[in-house]
Amino acid sequence: MFIFLLQTLLASLTPPWRWRNLIKQIHFIGMRSLFVIALTSIFAGMVLALQGFYTLSRFGSEALLGPAVALSMIRELGPVLSGLMITGRAGSAMAAELGIMRIREQIDALEVMGVPPIHFLAVPRFLAGIIVLPLLTSIFDVIGILGGYLVAVQLLGLSSGTYFGGIEAAVAMHDIHTGLIKALCFGIVITWVCSFKGYFARRGAEGVSHATTSAVVLSSVLILVSDYFLTAIML
Repeated sequence: MFIFLLQTLLASLTPPWRWRNLIKQIHFIGMRSLFVIALTSIFAGMVLALQGFYTLSRFGSEALLGPAVALSMIRELGPVLSGLMITGRAGSAMAAELGIMRIREQIDALEVMGVPPIHFLAVPRFLAGIIVLPLLTSIFDVIGILGGYLVAVQLLGLSSGTYFGGIEAAVAMHDIHTGLIKALCFGIVITWVCSFKGYFARRGAEGVSHATTSAVVLSSVLILVSDYFLTAIML
């Protein structure tokens, strides 16, 4: 797997760059995931605000609800949940597509024609993941904070000035950078693992199904494991 990652990194730095394939993957991973990201983020923010309000009210600290929602979204929930949603929606399709190409011998045909398969298949997905995941995480954060606003201000009666004022005072650029760096690393993990599993899928339909399941499970686990280590390093 690490050799495959190194080969993909080296191939991404060498021409020719296939812009059409890259834009296609950006559309597939990014644009077609917007609805899932928006739906997940707004309910995550609403649940976080609801739980946080009743927890903070025990200590008379309801004014800290805005910072609690924003920091939780920006530092942790945004990149992690975005990564998990992209893994389930785009990562599984990525592994299945490459697995089908493997069992139909289309990857072998590329090698016969002198086209490097990693450069043609893995690099556009790899670069698209690096570009798209931070953008989707930013959208997730904004919509999640607005979802928390709906519950905190419109439902529970917290002042909107208190909610957004607390966010402005508590959130620093370091927090935003932390979330975006995590999203960037998760984009690498998702495209790396899913491309590898599909690229080396075993023959037959059973091999493709096994590669798809393995890609989703391993990507999800690596996202959670790497999240801990990235948090420990950046703190």
